[in-house]
Amino acid sequence: MTVPVDAERVTQELEVLAQFSDAPAPAVTRIVFSSSDMRARAWLKSLFVAAGLRLREDAVGNVFARWEGSAPQAPAVATGSHIDAIPNSGGYDGTVGVLGGLEAIRALQRSAFQPRRSIELIVFTSEEPTRFAIGCLGSRLLSGTLSPEKAAPLKDREGKTLDEIRQQAGFSGALDEVRLPAGAYRSFIELHIEQGPVLEQTSIGIGVVTDIAAPASLRVTIRGEGGHAGAVLMPDRRDALLGAAEIALAVESAALTTGVRDSVATTGVCDVYPGAVNSIPSQVKLEIDVRDTDLARRETMVRMIATACSDVAAKRGLEITCEVLNADAPAQCDPLAVDAIIRACEAVRSRYSRLVSRAYHDALFMSRVAPTGMIFIPCRRGVSHRPDEYASPEDISRGVSVLAHTLADLSNQ
Repeated sequence: MTVPVDAERVTQELEVLAQFSDAPAPAVTRIVFSSSDMRARAWLKSLFVAAGLRLREDAVGNVFARWEGSAPQAPAVATGSHIDAIPNSGGYDGTVGVLGGLEAIRALQRSAFQPRRSIELIVFTSEEPTRFAIGCLGSRLLSGTLSPEKAAPLKDREGKTLDEIRQQAGFSGALDEVRLPAGAYRSFIELHIEQGPVLEQTSIGIGVVTDIAAPASLRVTIRGEGGHAGAVLMPDRRDALLGAAEIALAVESAALTTGVRDSVATTGVCDVYPGAVNSIPSQVKLEIDVRDTDLARRETMVRMIATACSDVAAKRGLEITCEVLNADAPAQCDPLAVDAIIRACEAVRSRYSRLVSRAYHDALFMSRVAPTGMIFIPCRRGVSHRPDEYASPEDISRGVSVLAHTLADLSNQ
């Protein structure tokens, strides 16, 4: 089957979408439920309607655009991603999966393909944690991973709750209606830029994702004793920052100790109080991200960090608390979905490589409710979440072609 992808059209649509932004080009800032996000949603929905897709939205703003198949009662095949963008990021993260998913459907329509199972394109709400401090909000609710009771009171930095903000945006239904019914989808496939350098470095056009890593987020609070930087002698100090420094090194050590490249750990926040050059730090807050594709291995790293906190507290006379804020389980992609993606690569004569997704995506939570796969395309220098994020029209076209063949394959199973 020949599936004609209009690469120029997708590129132009990505450029238009990037203009819905609260930051000047080439940066993109599009926070969920902001004015730019709502204008982008309206524009996208006009494209979906023009493609003959049937629209619906749920109470948290997830958008569903369905191409009806000849067996509409059968579980559908789904694809999609997100359009929200963190401050000063780029125009390809998530958006390639949305506009690429739309073009895959249009390409199949142009080829006169008739799906048996319906094919549904999903635009997930708030994949980024920017506004509500939790990522993949829409897909968490769809999959039942996050309960409506815990979601409704989530607040943004201005103290407004999710319930307030979504209703102001026009999404007034009950959150307990968002969760998908059992068996809603036969498969879910997400197209995404790699957000890493492997495909570009190896000159391979497609990454077939086999595993999706997931993070545990920790907050460590270290309390010592402040004082004048000149007056308190070194043997008498209980310096919270020095304890924090030891813990940050222990975080690195925990990841290196596994000897596995899929183990990563990062101390991304170090908040020092009082933060004066001539004052001994009396309190430090660290925020730590620990990721792996293997849950047991990740939990081992978390325990190692907790043990290090206890050891440093005893050694330096500090009070240290280690709190687990969130811990999502990693996922394995469905073997049948992986096989379908590989068949699609062979159909379009594209080289491919099996890869691990080290960032997590809506696909992680969709894997809880549907057999899931991911297709990666290269991005320049592996850069993402920056204004210079970029994927070439050729790579996008190849990814869309592989996605279209995959959806066709799965929709007829």
